[in-house]
Amino acid sequence: MIFTKQMILLSLIFLPMVCGVIQYAAFRKQETARDICNIVITGVIFGMALFLIGKNNVWTYQSICGNGISFVIGGFRTILVLLTAGIWFVTTIFSKSYFAKANHKARYSLFLLLTEGATMGIFLANDFFTLFIFFEMMSFTSFVLVIQEQTEKAIQAAKTYLAVAVIGGLVTLMGLFLLYQKAGTLQMDLLQIFMAGQQKTTEYYIIGGLVFFGFAAKAGIVPLHIWLPSAYTEAPAPATTILSCILTKTGVVGAMAITANLFLHDRIWGYVMLCLGVVTMLWGGILAVFSINLKRTLACSSMSQIGFLMVGVGMQGLLGTHNALAATGTILHFLNHSFLKLVLFTVAGMIYLQTKELDLNRIKGYGRNNLFLKAVFLMALLGIGGIPLGNGYISKTLLHESIVEYIHLLQKTGQSAFWIQCVEWAFLFAGGFTLAYMTKLFVAVFVEKGTHIKKDTTTIGEKILLSICTLILPILGIFPHATQDRLAEMSVSFVSAHMPDHAVHYFAWVNVKGALISVVIGALVYGVLIRKCLMKKNENGETVYLDCFPVWLDLEKKVYRPLLLQVLPFIGALFARMCANLTDGIVALLRMLIFNVDNGKFIPKEDKYFSAYTDGEVDKTVYREGFARSLLMIGIGLAVAMLYILL
Repeated sequence: MIFTKQMILLSLIFLPMVCGVIQYAAFRKQETARDICNIVITGVIFGMALFLIGKNNVWTYQSICGNGISFVIGGFRTILVLLTAGIWFVTTIFSKSYFAKANHKARYSLFLLLTEGATMGIFLANDFFTLFIFFEMMSFTSFVLVIQEQTEKAIQAAKTYLAVAVIGGLVTLMGLFLLYQKAGTLQMDLLQIFMAGQQKTTEYYIIGGLVFFGFAAKAGIVPLHIWLPSAYTEAPAPATTILSCILTKTGVVGAMAITANLFLHDRIWGYVMLCLGVVTMLWGGILAVFSINLKRTLACSSMSQIGFLMVGVGMQGLLGTHNALAATGTILHFLNHSFLKLVLFTVAGMIYLQTKELDLNRIKGYGRNNLFLKAVFLMALLGIGGIPLGNGYISKTLLHESIVEYIHLLQKTGQSAFWIQCVEWAFLFAGGFTLAYMTKLFVAVFVEKGTHIKKDTTTIGEKILLSICTLILPILGIFPHATQDRLAEMSVSFVSAHMPDHAVHYFAWVNVKGALISVVIGALVYGVLIRKCLMKKNENGETVYLDCFPVWLDLEKKVYRPLLLQVLPFIGALFARMCANLTDGIVALLRMLIFNVDNGKFIPKEDKYFSAYTDGEVDKTVYREGFARSLLMIGIGLAVAMLYILL
């Protein structure tokens, strides 16, 4: 039985990768067979994930760099694996119709399965070394999903995505080297024991920050969020669903692991996480309010919801041993957001499939007479907006109450709670922004009249599958104690927390009041800002949505691209020129002092490639070429050494 568990554990990671390569080789030009093969593979993986529910097992394989790779199953990891396998299975089914007339479908299928295996490796990792290996693997395989359409905008978005991923990965690797040097291990539970024995944790903040950098980049946390809106918008809808529901969450899982194992109950670390969460939560909401593109709005929404999650991570550090509400709220919002974005991006894909448009002014009124999509979108709107009886209301209530609990703790000890009260209001305003931009989408697509209405060609099977996914949302919201509380109970050990001492009365007035405040804020933002300021009538008397987000606030175009494409290359080139000239000078000086060469007049012919002078004339390009050639040889040597270490 143990052997069977181990084989299933490994199959979750490596079976999608192996089958992806096989199906690509066997069915590259056989579309129907390839589609069936993909559905069967993801279905088998989903079945294996179901089999592991309630089972705990640790399996370690040691052969790489002396540390080995280590996997563990149980608790929150089991839920993550089940969530990943289920969403991959659903999106694979919807991909069949979405890519019916698309190009490069075989390539997409291959990298979709490779990415699934890498993601499973992240969620099952028992140490940061294993996590990093599969994290980097996932970054490169998912890059192909982003660039799939190969339009100019898709290529640009994919380049930004890859650049952020590579830089983030290098910084994280630097942090892991330093962490291993200090602790002598990268295994998560052993790191927690090691850190518990340290009297001062301040010297580990820089290390933790370096490790966190790569995860923050993948999660789309401000200011490393620049890739997210464009990548979500330009990727195919099924790929965007996976990016939002799963891949971005790998960064959050990394942040949760760092907080729980390196900085458990650390207030300073909690402050940093909280500040990042608040800024990301608000900025994502503001970007979504101004957006007039369906997928971009949902993308910025994902960024904002990641901010909510980081607020929960920060509150766990601030509340210390009293962090039950923050921990359960973080985990449940993690899961709820994945369920919600599965529905929302699937609907967005169906709309795009029929209209080939995402601009709200062009798809306006598309779903006015489509009662099915209207009901599905409305259910997701209620959930993500935090409306009572929606699934998102439960997790947002827990996160909000954790902030309120910290306010009470500060007041009880006589400390000022003004700043944390500002955090509470930021939380409520972000909730209001969520309702405002989701209402904008719903009214534009399903209420307003439009001229580009097309017949819905969604199949019965797709409607049934989408209905099942949608029904999960109210079930989780109406019966939270029987559903969400149990999920939280299985998961809190991952963040080294415990369940609340008593059952939370989710629908008590004190909790409903916070949701109602967000509703009022959302109504004001939609009615005043969106309807009055971000919309106008054109020359034909038709109301249109305005794309008036300030260009100077585009960090990618105004800050990152000039910095990465102009400033840093200039500094690098300047340093390289200095090194080349320095090398020329040193070699020329040595030739004059040691070999007694004067102005190059007595240079042997066979020695001309080692001299700065030829035929009495200065020629410094020789040494520069030699220096570049030396650097190339060093690079080749390093690559060979790395291959030797790995293999």
